[in-house]
Amino acid sequence: MVRKEELTYKSRDRQTMIHAIKWIPEGQPIALLQIIHGMQEYIDRYDEFARFLAEKGILVMGNDHLGHGKSIGEHGTYGYFCRDDAATVLVRDAHRLKKMVQEEYPGVPVFILGHSFGSFVAREYITRYGTGIAGAIIQGTAFMPGGTVKSLGSLCSFMSFFLGEKTRSNMINNMAFKGYLKKIPNARTKQDWLSHNEESVNKYIADPACNFVFTINGFKTMADILKRVQNVELMEDIPKELPVLITAGKEDPVGNYGEGPEKLFYIYKNTLQLKNVEIKMYDGMRHELQQEIGREKVFADQYEWIKKVAEKVAKN
Repeated sequence: MVRKEELTYKSRDRQTMIHAIKWIPEGQPIALLQIIHGMQEYIDRYDEFARFLAEKGILVMGNDHLGHGKSIGEHGTYGYFCRDDAATVLVRDAHRLKKMVQEEYPGVPVFILGHSFGSFVAREYITRYGTGIAGAIIQGTAFMPGGTVKSLGSLCSFMSFFLGEKTRSNMINNMAFKGYLKKIPNARTKQDWLSHNEESVNKYIADPACNFVFTINGFKTMADILKRVQNVELMEDIPKELPVLITAGKEDPVGNYGEGPEKLFYIYKNTLQLKNVEIKMYDGMRHELQQEIGREKVFADQYEWIKKVAEKVAKN
């Protein structure tokens, strides 16, 4: 029987209460998995996946980012993080949850799974705190040209100065997402790039906690964190022994149909010479692997990878 618990804790922005969920298995867990969700969604969207893992003995946890789900604060704004260094605050908010839950289960190996925007947070996390976890799954990630990232950051700073950082920019939103449907003939909705699962896409569109436009602050934060995680010199801080699984759908436009994940794999394996990095690409799947048709295969593969690494940790 899986027990689901909600909790709150103070964000590193020093004012907002962060909402989080734990899916707790019966008995002592074999591992802890922290999910770092993507932009324009929230942690409870992973309920099916979390329950699947918890039923197999893995405790799953995750928080809603600032500006997402139930972490928007009183009179808060969807898609707005915080004023000062949001890219760092997001990582530290995730780290605080990790430490809180880890204290309850000393000695149990901890894994992280970052999806999409959350994969950027996870990539930054393993450069800062990689020595404190047993493994990381980088899912649905991207590698944007450096000039594009720099231009996005500059544009956001300019617009923020004149319009305010909480302004929603349809122009930037269209620039970010307009190309995602180009390989989907006769797309049913503007969100079809998320998955082939029409039920999931419909729910996403109907959910005001998902279907919103990021603020200028939100896009600026994405540019800031991409600038960090695409800097190979900063990546040198990733522990060489850390097991990493990079995974994505082959029809995912966010990663340019496999190009981004494969580039990251090459850098991790060949440039940085990480010793335990793997890549797994899924035919016929788009961006949201935990929502996609055939997701049971993804669930099983990620469970087996976590179990394999956790067993190695236990032997050592």
